[in-house]
Amino acid sequence: MTTPARTISTVLQGCTVLLPVDRRSGELSAALERHGARVRVAPALTIVPHVDDEHLIAQTRRLVTDPPDVVVATTGVGFRGWMETADEAGLHDELSAVMDRARIVARGPKARGAIQQAGFDADWVAESETSAELRDFLVAEGVQGLHVAVQHHGSGADGLDEAVEAAGARVTSLTIYRWGPPPDPEVVAASTRQVARGEIDAVLFTSAPAAREWVLAADRADALAGVAARTADGRVLVAAVGPITAGPLRDVGIDPLVPDRGRLGALVRAVVTHYGGPDAAVLRTSAGRLGIRSTGIVLEGVFTALPRTGVEILRALARHPGAVVSRADLIAALPTADASGHAVEVAVARTREALGGIDLIRTVYKRGYRLDIVDEEDA
Repeated sequence: MTTPARTISTVLQGCTVLLPVDRRSGELSAALERHGARVRVAPALTIVPHVDDEHLIAQTRRLVTDPPDVVVATTGVGFRGWMETADEAGLHDELSAVMDRARIVARGPKARGAIQQAGFDADWVAESETSAELRDFLVAEGVQGLHVAVQHHGSGADGLDEAVEAAGARVTSLTIYRWGPPPDPEVVAASTRQVARGEIDAVLFTSAPAAREWVLAADRADALAGVAARTADGRVLVAAVGPITAGPLRDVGIDPLVPDRGRLGALVRAVVTHYGGPDAAVLRTSAGRLGIRSTGIVLEGVFTALPRTGVEILRALARHPGAVVSRADLIAALPTADASGHAVEVAVARTREALGGIDLIRTVYKRGYRLDIVDEEDA
């Protein structure tokens, strides 16, 4: 029996959060659910470990007999996986002796943490967590004639090997885990369409390869334009754990929220602050502070579930706070192909009914509808 997550807050109540991630999705889901979110997981990639990879074990044996002068750790999970593989192969003690003699450099705090967990010390850390900073450091320090071992992340193609070799080093390359295909490609494609239709409030990415594959899946599903449009106008929040992960998103014109520190905890806090902080996107209405979610609204901190049509009507009105929005524009906002003026009237009536008499939506005779916004000057 699964123990439910302990609730910390209800800031994310009504929010549906998509995680296109494989590794640590359970941990991230639990952290979001503690703030009231509903989480959907649709891994865009899987991590295939190399615990039994004969090539990796052979490369490790080679390092024992031909020790490197410098060891480069690019990811925390990869470095830990390498140590576990060495232990499984009976090479832990020999590899530890090699590491003790080598100079160890790390791509970011997570890699440094894994190095320290294994009982070693990092001599230098790229605080930007980029391969470019690692490359520039190694070239500037001088690696002419040195033997450099580089532990790669899943994709393995970060340009480090070529840059270090061009600077005169001899390189041993180790890929500790690799990215595999998603468990269910159709689930990934469906998740991109859900975002484009407005059924998702936030999408969180924890790795650049997963972000890249999810973007490609959205393009194949003809959903990328819809995702970008909803992100641009604030209807969907896209967040990335760090600048590297944000790269593939920015390449297609999506500007994600990136926390100050590249940690899952910081990512969750950034999302919670986005929805519940002092700068949260809320509207001041006659009934109180209004926030719109994919499954309803939050009015003065209280969540009320609404049908999809009601949510889209409110979203369309919220894009023009206090202004009259015509029936034609509201028809276009409805999530059905056969929407009509009558469908708008039905959606407004059902929304009012669900709100129990709270009249957020004002009818403007022969013109359309508007949100009952409090005038800031009058307030």
